[in-house]
Amino acid sequence: MANISLEDKYRRAAGVICKQGMVHFPVNDTTISIMKHVLGDDEAELDFIHAFNDKASQTLEELKQSSELPEEMIDHMAMSLARKGLLFNQPSSKGVMVYRILPLMMVGLMEYKFMGELKGDENERRLAELFQTLMEAVRDQIQENYDQLAPMLKSAPPVDRTVPTRTTEDGKTIKIIPLDKDIEVPEEFILPSQSVEEIIDKFEEIAVGHCFCRQRRRVLGDPCDTDAPVKNCFTFGKSARHTAAQGFAEMITKEEARQIMKEAEAAGLVHKAFHPNSKISRPETSICNCCKDCCDTLQLWREGALPLINSTYYLSVINQGACTGCGICVDRCPTEAIQINDDGMAERDEKACFGCGVCARFCPEEAISLKEGWRKVSILPPRLRRSA
Repeated sequence: MANISLEDKYRRAAGVICKQGMVHFPVNDTTISIMKHVLGDDEAELDFIHAFNDKASQTLEELKQSSELPEEMIDHMAMSLARKGLLFNQPSSKGVMVYRILPLMMVGLMEYKFMGELKGDENERRLAELFQTLMEAVRDQIQENYDQLAPMLKSAPPVDRTVPTRTTEDGKTIKIIPLDKDIEVPEEFILPSQSVEEIIDKFEEIAVGHCFCRQRRRVLGDPCDTDAPVKNCFTFGKSARHTAAQGFAEMITKEEARQIMKEAEAAGLVHKAFHPNSKISRPETSICNCCKDCCDTLQLWREGALPLINSTYYLSVINQGACTGCGICVDRCPTEAIQINDDGMAERDEKACFGCGVCARFCPEEAISLKEGWRKVSILPPRLRRSA
């Protein structure tokens, strides 16, 4: 093998990581700096990452061939990279160990690095700054090429799925408007769990870590305006085993999980479930409890970097006759889907509502219901500047 400089190895490794996940990133000074920050000058790990260049998920036998390393060394490298948030090493449903290289973010390095207990040191601050620089660069690229990229952004698959809150602030059940029976539903359609309680009941292994969005914002000196609880980022099944094994989260009981979810709802947080490859027919891997202020998905959308794309089974419906125009729902809505109209009543934009139920939970007049019906919510990022 020809000699390759350390700098070229960083670039190669960054090239592998940057093309993983739903959002691909450029290999540039920022992404290379992230690699240097996380990996140091460990050339063996840089070479090991390059073994995933042609295939992101590999079995042990495949990895022996691609890395040209023995099993003992592969296990050592995999464990080290997993602790650093760059590799997922858990057996498949058939019991075969699979090694999967992770993306920079959504869900990968950034999330895992800020999911555990933080030290509050300079290393964490520098890494948070690098990711912020990366997201700002993505925003600038989107804005500069808005017209060309808009069709692709609009057609992207949902990143996550909203699971609605089901009760009002005083514990009453939010009214549900059933799906019209005349609407045809494909026979093969399987409705995923529509409450966090149902999801919790499905899993024996549940782990909870810190909200990586709120933690990263705090490290950057921008703490959450909502003062929301932080330790409520859930993983399930093998994702729970992975996050707990690497120290990103800790295993908890179902009862503890239910209590944390209740506290999240009391704070007005939005339950967002994640499925493997965004396929809602497959069991959930995690649930985020997102605030309007810090959530990276919402922040990237508001700042013009990425579209807001979500799947949901509910749509808020406002009873104009009961609405007093108090504006609580306007303040609470995470997607700015509700405004006070000229008549002084709350009015909801269907295209922007992802059915989280937060407006219904806090409406003092109980004027908001949730209407059933499967939808994909897709909102392009705002255009912040004119094309050149």
